[in-house]
Amino acid sequence: MPVRRLATAASTVLLVAGLAATPSTAEPMPADQRRQQAFAAAAAEFGVPERVLLGVSYLESRWDHNGGTPSTGAGYGPMHLTDLRAAGGGTHHDEGGEDPRGDSARPPLLPQAPAAPKPQPALQTVDLAAELTGTDPATLRTDPGQNIRGGAALLAHYQHALGHGTGSPADWYGAVARYGGATESTAAAAFADEVFSVIANGQHRRTDDGQRVRLAGDPGIVPARAQLAELDLRNPDQSEVECPREISCEWIPAPYQELPGDDYGNHDKANRPEDQQIEYIVIHDTEGYWDTALRLVQDPTYVSWHYTLRSADGHIAQHVPTRDVGWHAGNWYVNAKSIGLEHEGFAAQGTWYTEAMYRSSAKLVRHLAERYDIPLDRAHIIGHDNVPGTVPDRVAQMHWDPGPYWDWAHYFDLMGAPFEGGQVRPGSHLLEIAPEFTANRPEFLGCDRDNPTAPCPSRGSASVVLRTEPRPDASLLTDVGLHPDGSPATMRVSDIGSRTETGQRYAVAEVRGGWTAVWYLGQKGWFHNPPEAPAAHAVRGSMAVAKPGLGPIPVYGRAYPEAGAYPDGKTPQRIVPLQYELPPGQRYSVGWGGRSEYYSATTFDPAEHVVVRGDTRYVQIQFGHRFAYVKAKDVLILPATR
Repeated sequence: MPVRRLATAASTVLLVAGLAATPSTAEPMPADQRRQQAFAAAAAEFGVPERVLLGVSYLESRWDHNGGTPSTGAGYGPMHLTDLRAAGGGTHHDEGGEDPRGDSARPPLLPQAPAAPKPQPALQTVDLAAELTGTDPATLRTDPGQNIRGGAALLAHYQHALGHGTGSPADWYGAVARYGGATESTAAAAFADEVFSVIANGQHRRTDDGQRVRLAGDPGIVPARAQLAELDLRNPDQSEVECPREISCEWIPAPYQELPGDDYGNHDKANRPEDQQIEYIVIHDTEGYWDTALRLVQDPTYVSWHYTLRSADGHIAQHVPTRDVGWHAGNWYVNAKSIGLEHEGFAAQGTWYTEAMYRSSAKLVRHLAERYDIPLDRAHIIGHDNVPGTVPDRVAQMHWDPGPYWDWAHYFDLMGAPFEGGQVRPGSHLLEIAPEFTANRPEFLGCDRDNPTAPCPSRGSASVVLRTEPRPDASLLTDVGLHPDGSPATMRVSDIGSRTETGQRYAVAEVRGGWTAVWYLGQKGWFHNPPEAPAAHAVRGSMAVAKPGLGPIPVYGRAYPEAGAYPDGKTPQRIVPLQYELPPGQRYSVGWGGRSEYYSATTFDPAEHVVVRGDTRYVQIQFGHRFAYVKAKDVLILPATR
């Protein structure tokens, strides 16, 4: 049934124009207030409380326009209207040669993905919005004012379908729960609760395109949660989930199953943390949509991870108990000591992540970090793109998700662990990368698979690019693992050979004017870091430097024990250095240090699995974009002050 529009002719004209001018008798609308006015006008036109419209939009996009490009969940604009036909997608999990298991004791695992299932209606809401507003899908995707109208029309449609009047904001709980697109009762409730938390607490910020938007808090609001029962949603299986209570989580298990040819899949049984400490939480993106990811993880011939997170509403499915080892990071040492989180979306195509997913993921990570005593820093909360290759010929095959558009600073703010420090000056020893996400816009290439040389859309990024000299036109550094011929890295979005990320720490090599150099892959890498617009700040910590007289020391992709540590019947794993070296005098930030370890788990019977520990000790360092390991006997550990 068509939504009854309540706007006056004047407000309708304002909305249709999106950024239309006010009548000549009134003061001109400030240019940075037009989005706020678009929310007010759309709320009036469709009879939606403005607080509700603002709250839903904040949880989807934080009111950003994102240049009319799709989110990682095929959503567009401030209201995240979804259009899978336009967004498309692909999967890096089946490109290149990364072995997700990364265990040299077993043959490489290079699975082929099954065909993707048909998308859910939640990925095509733009069609209903077009029908309700009379505006074509292309305009709804690209015009922020029209996009807000489309979202308001959808909310009003859901409210009308439930038989509720316009009422107060508290009476819109059911419509808000429906807007998230969930088919699970817990997910719909979690989305609506988070929206009403935003409404209660209020928010204000400047958007990615310079608009100032404010939502005044309403701390006394009591949403009508009983409306959830009217949505007729399924109750998911929560029998085995390891999630905090305030987020929506269901159990969709990955199969531990014997396969023909003395093989099995798709993960390994273990007894963590009793047998081995969990050191890392690895952030991935799925390079596919929710349904595809769930189908893959339930295939015994495929690979596995512990959790999948949905874009539109932040709903989580857990697949592998955290005590067990998933096959996800491409490095067996890291797999054995990590928990893997896959986030619905793409590292390059559709490159903004919803606030709903950020919030849900941050709550899960904080919960897991507290449970397993994992520090909330970038040496332990890592991207898949930070995981090193195991041996030299695997370095170039490693994946690079979640990509340069994951907002690490906002993510850590949500976890209550913000990145903080002082100004980098001559004499500073250690810094933490911290550009202002919205304003930091490196000019990457290759986001469009059909046109790999085309520039990526201009958007905020957590990446800071390094150069060989302190000037913007200097060449990039060389990563011999990615470019064996010694050629410089490139600005391709997938080329991380001369790139740092927010929260990563590096030792300061030199400060010259508004430029700062850090030690990186054995080289001095420069980036613009002026005091008025800093891209990094000084921090305290520890640094590793080669012991005097050793010369360049080897760098490793895994911290494996010496041969004598292996019991009878277990084949020692080779300790193979990577193609890099740490030169004398250069300093690198220390993440942690400890004893060497190898989890021998090559058979289906967990009784035959053994944790091998050696006397060799390693130190984790931030060596390039990816971390690496050096032997503790080869380095001195020095304190770093600001």
